[in-house]
Amino acid sequence: MAGTGNGEAMDEQARQGDPGADEDVVALLVRQHGRIHTLFDEVRAAEGAERHEPFRRLMHLLAVHETAEEEVVHPHARSAFDGGSDVVRERLAEEKAAKEKLAALEELDVRDPTFMPTLLSLRDAVLAHARAEERYEFALLRRTTSPTRLALMAAAVRAAEATAPTRPHPGVESATANLTLAPPLTAVVDRARDAVRSALRDAEGP
Repeated sequence: MAGTGNGEAMDEQARQGDPGADEDVVALLVRQHGRIHTLFDEVRAAEGAERHEPFRRLMHLLAVHETAEEEVVHPHARSAFDGGSDVVRERLAEEKAAKEKLAALEELDVRDPTFMPTLLSLRDAVLAHARAEERYEFALLRRTTSPTRLALMAAAVRAAEATAPTRPHPGVESATANLTLAPPLTAVVDRARDAVRSALRDAEGP
């Protein structure tokens, strides 16, 4: 995990859902990593059509999380510390591989016999990527970036997070119907990207 000393304490606060920890973008993103891990476990624990709702939330969070990192964290990290460009290049390669797995998974019915093996492959890739981010990117961001900048970045990430629906569509009981109503990941990414850019413009002013 990222950071030592006070950094570790903030990461632990973030994992436990302490709202105050969200002022630090590193703590906020580590908290999202924890939520992603939990959602993978929820999908694994569900049976048949019951997998759909936790899987829907997992897809949205993954899309929002990676979009926020690509728009907010990686551009800053490239110049924030020595070797930043190389670190970001490696993270982007990991993200691309995970997105390809996610796209394949999105095409499957949650009751398909190949769904769970594909999900577990995605889980391994995503969690390995999260560990690499925390160790090689987030730790250096916290050491080299001012608290004010980290807070600004956190606000932009929260704006992206707010674009993801957290509840099923009202009045829809069928998991199959819910799946057809859920927006495709490209739409989620577009909304998240627009929210991030708007938040950054508002924070930076005219």
